[in-house]
Amino acid sequence: MFAKINTLHRRDPLHHNFWNRIHLDPLLLTLLLTLISLGLVVLASSDAQDPGLLHRQIIRISLALFLMVVIAQIPVRYYTLAVPWLYAIGILLLIVVLIIGDISNGAQSWLNLGIVRFQPSEIMKLTLPMLMAYYFSQKQLPCSFMEACVGLVLIAIPCLLIAKQPDLGTTTMIAASGCFVLFLAGLRWRYIIGALICVGALIPILWNVMHDYQRGRVLAFLNPESDPLGKGYQIIQSKIAIGSGGLFGKGWMNGTQSHLEFLPEAHTDFVFAVLGEEFGLFGALLMLLLYACIVLRGLYISLSAQDTFSRLLAGSLILTFCFYAFINIGMVMGLMPVVGVPLPLISYGGTSVVTLLAGFGILMSIQTHRKLLAD
Repeated sequence: MFAKINTLHRRDPLHHNFWNRIHLDPLLLTLLLTLISLGLVVLASSDAQDPGLLHRQIIRISLALFLMVVIAQIPVRYYTLAVPWLYAIGILLLIVVLIIGDISNGAQSWLNLGIVRFQPSEIMKLTLPMLMAYYFSQKQLPCSFMEACVGLVLIAIPCLLIAKQPDLGTTTMIAASGCFVLFLAGLRWRYIIGALICVGALIPILWNVMHDYQRGRVLAFLNPESDPLGKGYQIIQSKIAIGSGGLFGKGWMNGTQSHLEFLPEAHTDFVFAVLGEEFGLFGALLMLLLYACIVLRGLYISLSAQDTFSRLLAGSLILTFCFYAFINIGMVMGLMPVVGVPLPLISYGGTSVVTLLAGFGILMSIQTHRKLLAD
C-alpha cells in the first residue's frame, strides 16, 4: 500500500511541478500580470497631468506583488490561528481612525504612522471574510438562522465603524465580502428574500440618515442632467468619454476628455472611461475578458479546495473581486450611483492594490498547498 502511494507521489505533477514548489498558480499569475500591464498602459496616458504617477504606481504594484508571493508561501491552516487576532486588531484600528485619523476627500479613513499612511478599512476586506469562513467552517452547513445572525453581527461591527467615517464605497465592499461567505455557507433563499424585503422597507430611514453628498450622488444617478455642472458632471463627462471612443477608440494618449481635464478622477475611480475613450469597445471587451478569466480561475480554485474554510474563503475573495469590477464599471457607465470604488488592479492607488494582490496570494496558497489524496 505504501509503495503504491509513493509511486503516486512520484508520478503526480503536483509534487514535482516548479510552480507548485514556489506556490504560485501560473495561469492566475499570468492573467493578473496582463491585467496590471493593461492598467499601467492606461495610467501612462494620465501621466502627463501628474508627472511621476506611473512611476509611483509601478513601485506600489511591485511591493504588492512581492507581498502576494510571500503570502502564497503560507499554508492556509495558519490563517485560522491568526484570524480572530487580525479581526480584533482591524476593529481597534478602525476605532483609532475615528479618533485621530486623517481626513481625505471628506472621509476620516486614513491612519498616518509617519513612515506609512494607510486605510485600516482595507484590512477588513481580508480579515472579515477570513473570520466568517473560519466561523462557518466550524459549523454544519447549510448554516442555521441563528448562525447567520451571528455572521451578520460580525459583518455589522466593522461596517458601522467604516460608515461613520463616512466611506460608503468601502462599507459596501466589506459588507459584500461577508455576505458572500453567508451565501456560500448555504444561507436559505427564504432568509435572503426576507433580508432584501427588510432592506427595501428601510430605504426611507436610510435616506434620512445619509449625508447630503451621498443623497446628491443618488439624485445625480437618477437624473444627472438636472445638475450638469455640479453633481451630475462626473457621470455626464464619463458617458461622453466612453461613447466617443467608438469601436477602436481615439488611440493611446489621444483621449480628449481626460487630457483636457474634462473628466474628473481620470486615473482613479473613472479610469474605465479613459480606457473606453482611447481603446474603444474592443479595449473594454479585452479588459472584461481578463476579469472574467480571473474570476473563473478563482472559482475553480474555490471548487477544488479540500476543506470548508478554504472553499468559503476563496469563493468570497474572488466574488468580492468580481463585485469590485461590477460596481466600478456600472458607476462609470451611469448604471449605478457613484460610490468611490476603484477599478481593481487598473485604478491608481496603493492600499487597494496591496489588499487585492494579498487576497490573490491567499488564493494561490489554497491552490498550491493542496495535499495529494489517494485511496
